[in-house]
Amino acid sequence: MTVVTGVPDNVDVLHTLFHSDQGGHEQVVLCQDRATGLKAVIAIHSTALGPALGGTRFYPYASEEAAVADALNLARGMSYKNAMAGLDHGGGKAVIIGDPELIKTDELLLAYGRFVASLGGRYVTACDVGTYVADMDVVARTCRWTTGRSPENGGAGDSSVLTAFGVYQGMRASAQHLWGDPALRGRRIGVAGVGKVGHHLVGHLLAEGAEVLVTDVREDSVRRVRDKHPGLVTPVADTEALIRTEGLDIYAPCALGGALDDHSVPVLTAKVVCGAANNQLAHPGVEKDLADRGILYAPDYVVNAGGVIQVADELHGFDFDRCKAKAAKIFDTTLAIFARAKEDGIPPAAAADRIAEQRMAEARSH
Repeated sequence: MTVVTGVPDNVDVLHTLFHSDQGGHEQVVLCQDRATGLKAVIAIHSTALGPALGGTRFYPYASEEAAVADALNLARGMSYKNAMAGLDHGGGKAVIIGDPELIKTDELLLAYGRFVASLGGRYVTACDVGTYVADMDVVARTCRWTTGRSPENGGAGDSSVLTAFGVYQGMRASAQHLWGDPALRGRRIGVAGVGKVGHHLVGHLLAEGAEVLVTDVREDSVRRVRDKHPGLVTPVADTEALIRTEGLDIYAPCALGGALDDHSVPVLTAKVVCGAANNQLAHPGVEKDLADRGILYAPDYVVNAGGVIQVADELHGFDFDRCKAKAAKIFDTTLAIFARAKEDGIPPAAAADRIAEQRMAEARSH
């Protein structure tokens, strides 16, 4: 199950687009291909730094309005993520409306690819919820501006490896800022969600000698981690138990969005939150609640940018070592955000937004 990051169904999307602080998007394209059943929304928030880059989400939205709202919100988020990752890309996102288990076909994906191609490179697509490497291979047959493809088709394949590596660098930076030492040896770290990204993250933490607790709604995911690292991870019943664990140094939400809310923040025992999940802050104001409790928050869209760094590199002929070197810079970027937050007297999430907005504004002025 995935939390839709948009706003309620009754939202006035035109008002959001043209009149709200959350709008300001350059272009929104509504796409329909009756022959294949395709209904899609492509939202381009900004091309100030370069072509918009962001994944394609395939999801059974409750309404077309909810789909447009989600596309707008996700595209805006990608502008900030790409800016903070140091990429020469703006932010964009696409959503395909419908249950991928029921309506996804090669013909539908090919039709979608033609719509993306019609934008002439203003939007570069990749995988997201409901779409996979194999799907991008199909889309690429009708659209050259497609990343997240398989190595057999000139792509980089699974981006979760570098996503996890970037989160690990964000944790090291958090430790440096809070405790004066980036080493995680002996730190008690709880990872909620040990799927595609989370299980790679656990490997980094154990290699450094951290004490790792894990939980996941899927028992097979926990079993896979335990089998890979026998005797080295401690399973916890659920996220509720994990966040209340005494002596927790770092909490890593790596599953659903909205993990930090009015319920979880007051009982969280960890001193640091740094994880791979998108949209961890359930609503505005949670970042202040964390700061008021003395909990250091590493902004999610900064530390989980390893994946977008990887897919962006495909456009230049994928080189893993070059991507890993870029993802390693998440350490320095995270430290810079903490320094800016302290200097301005604001939470790290607000500091990250300011830095990203400054980079985009400077690009527009040239």
